[in-house]
Amino acid sequence: MAGVFSNTVRLPHSSAPVLRSSGFSRRRPSTPLRPVPRRLRGLISRADPTDEAVVEPNVDTDDKSEPTSVPQNTGFAEFPSKDINRRIALASVTSAVGLFLTTRLEFGVSLKDLSAYAIPYEEALANGLPTVVEFYADWCEVCRELAPDVYKIEQQYKDQVNFVMLNVDNTKWEQELDEFGVEGIPHFAFLDKDGNEEGNVIGRLPRQYLLENVAALANGAPSIPHARVLGKYSSAEARKVHQVADPRSHG
Repeated sequence: MAGVFSNTVRLPHSSAPVLRSSGFSRRRPSTPLRPVPRRLRGLISRADPTDEAVVEPNVDTDDKSEPTSVPQNTGFAEFPSKDINRRIALASVTSAVGLFLTTRLEFGVSLKDLSAYAIPYEEALANGLPTVVEFYADWCEVCRELAPDVYKIEQQYKDQVNFVMLNVDNTKWEQELDEFGVEGIPHFAFLDKDGNEEGNVIGRLPRQYLLENVAALANGAPSIPHARVLGKYSSAEARKVHQVADPRSHG
């Protein structure tokens, strides 16, 4: 039956038959995409995916003012002027001189200095002032130790009290040694304005003892607070007796 049209559909020669596998293919479940933020959508659409993202600092290009220099504290002081240097040098010299004088006053006063400043014994008994008589010797260690304290007290009361120094090595004072009963030195005898002995202090004792006794004499007190006090002393028996050339010497 040649005139009967076949209902068979012919495919073009270029078309290949579609083959379907009888088995099931394994597909990795797709990860759901997160929504892109709105502010980045325009950037994504304009950016080249092959280019690396470059983040530029937020610079305000509208501000064209000149940069102002801010002083920085480097921790170093400014160089002083010549006038300041001169003042510093003067202050340093003044401090050094003051320190030297203070050191000399406290540690450099010798028995020879005290003897030079002392009033002659005869004059002290005649001028109507109370008197402190110190019996000493140049070889006496305790006497040398107390010299700075004696000097400072003398400078404080020199206008109100006489300070006399009698060297026990001087044979001129044999009578006074017996009269005041000097057996140890330093021996301080405190006399009122009439020359009467109020008391004595012997040996190394606190400076306050001597100071309070001298203050009592200066104020005209009827007695002194430390009338009979004995400390560490050097024996007067070790004195080196010699005849001085000048018999008027009070040392």
